[in-house]
Amino acid sequence: MSAPTPEEAAATAEQVELDPYRLHMYGEAEKHTAWRHGAPPSYVEVNKLFEEGRTKVWPNGSLEETVEKLVKTWEMELSHKTNIQDFKSIEPSSFCMRVNGRPALSGKETLAMGSYNALLQTSLPEELQYYKTSMETFESSHDIFRTSFPRGFAWEVVQVYTGPPLVTFKFRHWGVMEGPFKGHQPTGETVQFIGIAIAKVDEKLRIVEVEVYYDPAELCGGLLKGPVEESYGDYKKGTEGCPFYAGISRISISK
Repeated sequence: MSAPTPEEAAATAEQVELDPYRLHMYGEAEKHTAWRHGAPPSYVEVNKLFEEGRTKVWPNGSLEETVEKLVKTWEMELSHKTNIQDFKSIEPSSFCMRVNGRPALSGKETLAMGSYNALLQTSLPEELQYYKTSMETFESSHDIFRTSFPRGFAWEVVQVYTGPPLVTFKFRHWGVMEGPFKGHQPTGETVQFIGIAIAKVDEKLRIVEVEVYYDPAELCGGLLKGPVEESYGDYKKGTEGCPFYAGISRISISK
């Protein structure tokens, strides 16, 4: 791994002051970045949830902290940057993602559908799907989970098994369900899932390939636990493009 230039070191110092858990949000290198909502997002709320609920506090500079920061940065870029060439956590031209053994998604495909739709693809018949990726867009999927987890959907590294270039690690993803999900009333309980990921990284510690394995029922079981509102009816797509959504969209909920 090459040493950072003075400019990169200065940008990192500025970034840590503004957000200690993610990189590539501020500084000269992001001067021309195309942000989805016009400016870098705020992770204040989800950072608070993360700090209150994490099970591990990794030493600065450790492999675990490096992996945690890399994945959080990738999620930030995936959710808030609109040009794949602005991504610095992945190798844009060759990146691919596989979830639970499904066919690989390229960087552009993952960016177009968004992280939630990428993670929640399923082979279940449509009539049995509690979340229908075929009906949800990038924007509607984020609206759904922002509504269910108003304080955010935090993410942590639980353990790292192998180091670069093939990094294998266990992770935990959690939030407090304080809003409805597809007609199911909020429970006020913590909803979480545990997973394993295998990430191939290059000499710059950019992700080239990633495989993610987890049980979607672990997530959706918690979201479907509350009683269904009688007025909900048939499956409804999440909201997209509304003025309220535009006003809060820079407040990021994930990781």
